[in-house]
Amino acid sequence: MALELFIDVDTHITEPPDTWSARVPAKYRDLVPYTERNAHGLDHWYLNGKRIAKVGLSAVAGFDGGPFPDSPKGFDDIHPASIDANERLAYMDSVGIWAQVLYPNVAGFGSQVFLQLDDPGLMLTCVEAYNDFQTDWASADPRRLLPVTATPFWDVEAAAAEIRRCADKGHKGVLFTGEPQVFGLPYLGDRHWDPIWATAQECGMPVSFHIGSGDMSTIFDKKRVEAHGSGATYANSTVTLTLGNGMQVGDLLLSGVLPRFPDLQFVSVESGIGWVPFVLETCDYAFIDGQVPSQRPEFGDLLPSDLFRRQVFVCYWFEQIAPRELIETIGADRVLFETDFPHPTCLYGDEVRQRLEGGLGNQDTGVRRKILWDNAQALYQIDEPTADDLDRIGAAIPAAAALGDRS
Repeated sequence: MALELFIDVDTHITEPPDTWSARVPAKYRDLVPYTERNAHGLDHWYLNGKRIAKVGLSAVAGFDGGPFPDSPKGFDDIHPASIDANERLAYMDSVGIWAQVLYPNVAGFGSQVFLQLDDPGLMLTCVEAYNDFQTDWASADPRRLLPVTATPFWDVEAAAAEIRRCADKGHKGVLFTGEPQVFGLPYLGDRHWDPIWATAQECGMPVSFHIGSGDMSTIFDKKRVEAHGSGATYANSTVTLTLGNGMQVGDLLLSGVLPRFPDLQFVSVESGIGWVPFVLETCDYAFIDGQVPSQRPEFGDLLPSDLFRRQVFVCYWFEQIAPRELIETIGADRVLFETDFPHPTCLYGDEVRQRLEGGLGNQDTGVRRKILWDNAQALYQIDEPTADDLDRIGAAIPAAAALGDRS
């Protein structure tokens, strides 16, 4: 039976300890993120002397204890594919993943952690260093490991320049916060951001709104943990973050950005798809009821749902109901598949194919191919595997994954 490979549009790199220190000028080396191991053997990232991330919490794939109440202690017991690019490629082969789109951990899903530095030069240097790290990591096989450019979104000119710089290095997308207003900056639709949209459109790079790219300060509220427990708080955070992206997509659809930049694509990352029909129907209903067409001529005859189906992609991983029941309503051309490896909610190992089949088992070959391959290949301009690639992956992948025809 022939191989069915797929493209995984949301995964994360566990940054090694020298991610920043090895790539910034000497004068900044004591000021960038660094790691320390505490008395309990736990590895944490620090910035300005403050703990900003636990290494093991963002790399739980294959760990028996799960994210709560336990997780890997740190670099010594995380999955090797979370941090080593060659190990990642071998893992991808074993699951039948041809390419993965790469996102960060330490600096937040929109680079917002660097706002703590309050030094524009250092903030920009940290973003540039991270993007250089991505380029280096992906060099293990740039056809298959696809960096997304982190942006210094607080500086529009610098962000546009960084997008161009990273496009020249082979990056495939742009990471941006879906709610800049929470940082005291203009709303998405403000013309302030037009140079970023214009540059991304010119470079052919889609813009990603990854969940958690805004204000994360209340997600793990200590009082909620005390009242509900850590596991329930973790589960609530998943609901809160995914639905938050639904709100950001609604804001985008009504912002005027999409009519102004009709060739620019956006991706709502790690946010699922079950909420999409409700958000689109609500946006259209309120759009007409609020007489937006008469007030905003740039929309022309287009409804928010029309703009979504022209310019917005959504990604899913664990869902079983939405991919079976809602693909026709959402539009197969707008759906992508991810695993979120190696995060707490990720699909890992055999579960990848189990969830994939549970969601898409009733879909015809054309729909399945769009969601697992065609949409992402076109969006990220991904090369086809060679005959040697197919032979190698075919030897590594379990027989259960050889489900369709990708040869």
